[in-house]
Amino acid sequence: MRKRSLLAGVLTAGAIAAPIALSGGEQVSGLRHATGWLNSPPLTEADLHGKVVLVDFWTYTCINWLRTAPYVRAWATKYRDDGLVVIGVHTPEFEFEKDESNVRSAVKEMGITYPVATDNDYDVWGAFHNQAWPAIYLVDAEGRVRYRHFGEGEYEKIETTIQQLLAEAGRDTTARGFVSVNPAGVEAAADWATLKTPETYLGYERATSFASPRPGAGRTYSLPKQLALNHWALVGDWTMHAQALVLNEAHGRIAYRFHARDVHLVMGPTAKGTAARFRVLIDGKTPLANHGTDVDEQGNGTVIEQRLYQLIRQSGPIVEHVFEIEFLEPGVEAFAFTFG
Repeated sequence: MRKRSLLAGVLTAGAIAAPIALSGGEQVSGLRHATGWLNSPPLTEADLHGKVVLVDFWTYTCINWLRTAPYVRAWATKYRDDGLVVIGVHTPEFEFEKDESNVRSAVKEMGITYPVATDNDYDVWGAFHNQAWPAIYLVDAEGRVRYRHFGEGEYEKIETTIQQLLAEAGRDTTARGFVSVNPAGVEAAADWATLKTPETYLGYERATSFASPRPGAGRTYSLPKQLALNHWALVGDWTMHAQALVLNEAHGRIAYRFHARDVHLVMGPTAKGTAARFRVLIDGKTPLANHGTDVDEQGNGTVIEQRLYQLIRQSGPIVEHVFEIEFLEPGVEAFAFTFG
């Protein structure tokens, strides 16, 4: 779960609890402050009157949201004719996520057909007093927030609440059961039992566990003598910006000692319309069957757009490894590692 402000764990309200006091009933009306809409004209309070509404806060590179997306899509389809309206609110974390063309591509790639409000100014986020990605709010037919959940999980509880709110609105969903999803690729649930490496940002605003020795003259980095678990380092000519690393010369590398099934990296070309080839290794060897969806068995891939790339998905016993990615051309920016 990505946090924009401090949050003590995952907060939920019990199914069909009393209305949650957030901002005096202004949550749904806050949608009028969206900076744009995809898949729909702007939705107003009048459009939503008498409807049960699921508001899903997301940002398209968030691995935690990507793993919840199959459920949200399934609920949107299953309960559409019963009066459920699903609205995705895309509130960007990284600067490139404000680009509507990037969001539009993600919506198409992810098979999202329900309305999406873009929230580049965080006004909808503020109306809900939201704190993290992903976040789900359920609003009853009278416009009151009745349930909220931050992060992954609680899918049956969320769906039970949807059914109960629809029943309150006069719909019979008692025999519906729960949706069944079969997610693959980046949407597959994490292997929580073996996940021991946290999300790691690479820009200087939030970078942690950076192990490269301080470079001398210029910006050329090198590996330390030993890389500890959950630490990372650079090789080559890089510039560290607030949100991202930018590679200045070909053959720059990032190394990370990790313990997880999956390795993802949020990255992209520094200029739209360009591309850069890369190669990944595990413990100095090609990944073979342990490659992710964005690389082949030899570890080869290409950065073509700003998004999350799945680089490693292991199929055997999960132990500690050193991951490396080498970029064969410059003009790449890397934002954050996530694991699963």
